[in-house]
Amino acid sequence: MGSLLALLSSALWGAADFFGGKLSKKYAPIVVLGMTQAIGLLFGITLVLLSGELFGSNPPNAFGDGGYFFAGAIAGVMGYIGLICLYAGLSTGRMGVVSPISALSAVIPLTVALVSGEVLTRNQGIGVVIALAGAFCASGPELSQGLSPKPILLALGAAAGFGTALTFMSIGSESSALMTMVMMRATTFIFTIALVIKFRNVGKFEKSEIPVLVFIGVSDFLANLLLGAATNFGLVSLVMVLGSLYPVVTALMAFKFLNERLHRVQYVGIALAVAGVALISAS
Repeated sequence: MGSLLALLSSALWGAADFFGGKLSKKYAPIVVLGMTQAIGLLFGITLVLLSGELFGSNPPNAFGDGGYFFAGAIAGVMGYIGLICLYAGLSTGRMGVVSPISALSAVIPLTVALVSGEVLTRNQGIGVVIALAGAFCASGPELSQGLSPKPILLALGAAAGFGTALTFMSIGSESSALMTMVMMRATTFIFTIALVIKFRNVGKFEKSEIPVLVFIGVSDFLANLLLGAATNFGLVSLVMVLGSLYPVVTALMAFKFLNERLHRVQYVGIALAVAGVALISAS
C-alpha cells in the first residue's frame, strides 16, 4: 500500500512540475508558485473541513512528539528554500545540471530513516540504489559539459531543502498527514505573499490557464499528502525513494506532449527507475 501511494505521489508531482514548468516560461516563477500554493492551501482547508479531522472528538496531536504543527512549518520553510534554490539554479540555464542533483533529495530522509533503525533487505537496498540512479539519469544530466560552481551549489541547496522538508513531512505525518500538508502550504503561502508584495508582481493569467493552475495546486498538495500517508504504511526509506521518481513522469510528458527528444541517458534512467521499483515491490 505504501509503495503504491508513493508511486501515485511521484506521478502527480511529475505532472505538476510539467505544467508548472510550462507556465513558468510565460510568467515569473514566483507568481506561478504563489497562485498554486494558494490553491493548494484552499484545497487542503476544504479537505480538513469535509473530513472533520481537526474538530472531532480525537483531534490529531499538534505539538507533542510527532506533532504536525512545527514539523509542517519546518517542512514548508525548507521546501520553499529548496524551490528558491531550484528556480535560481534553473535560471542559470544549466537544467541538465540542476535537475538531476536536486532529484537526489530523497537521500536525506533515506539516510535519516536508516540511521533511525530501519533495515532493508538486500533486494530492497539494490532497488533503492537503482531507482535513485534512474531518477538522476531521467532528469537528463549534462555529463559532457564543464561544470561551474554556482549551478552545482544551488542544486545541492535545492536537494538539501527538499530532503529536509521530506524528513519533517514524514515526522508530522505520524500525527496527521493532512494537517502537516496544510501547515506546509500555509507557511509557503505566507512566504510567497511577502515576496509578491516586495516585487509587486501578481501576474495576469488568462482564463484558459486557470484550470491548469488549479490542477498544479491540487496535484502538488495531493502528492505531498499521499507521500505523507505512505510513510504510515511502509518503510520511510523505501517510500521516500519511490516518491522521488517524478523526473521520469516529467520527462515522459515532455516527450509525449511537447515532442521533446529524450537523450539516451534519459532512456537509461527510465529503465533503471522501472527496474528499481520492480525490485523494491517484489521484496
